Amino acid sequence: MLLSRIRTGDKLAYKELINRHKDYAFTVAYRILNSREDAEEVSQDAFMQVFSALHSFNGESKFTTWFYRIVFNAALMQKRKNRIFTDDIETSSEAFLVSNSSDSTEHLRKNERQKAIQRALQNLSADDAMMLTLFYLKEQSLEEIAEITQISAETAKVKIHRARKRLSDEMKKTLKEEVRSLL
Repeated sequence: MLLSRIRTGDKLAYKELINRHKDYAFTVAYRILNSREDAEEVSQDAFMQVFSALHSFNGESKFTTWFYRIVFNAALMQKRKNRIFTDDIETSSEAFLVSNSSDSTEHLRKNERQKAIQRALQNLSADDAMMLTLFYLKEQSLEEIAEITQISAETAKVKIHRARKRLSDEMKKTLKEEVRSLL
């Protein structure tokens, strides 16, 4: 319905489509690029690609799968262009969590867990971070992940399992270093 409205030139429908999917597009791009500016640019470019290629979307797969495949490919292309990564303190997840923390103990614990997970995810390969993000944070099915990444569902399952193991190892390493620094 929304896509047919866009195809007939309804600009409000296109705006609605962007509002529905912009956060997810940004998250997918950010997990690959680890740069806020690049992720924003890739997200915008992906929406432009969607708009120009909407006539080719045949509905055989879910729109979100098709769209996130576009975002995924655009982010990979951008990553190939930029082999150098920077992390601006104002855009880092740590700065965001610190600026939004409250005095409540539970909130602080939750923020600490989120920071630890974010740090661990940033230390993983882009592929591992993407697989974990798609499966756990964005709750995509194995079949949807397979279609987005152009691998089999079985391969996606194995990659997710291995990425989860590497995340666990990274978390243990990070937490061990933090405990040492407290002693």
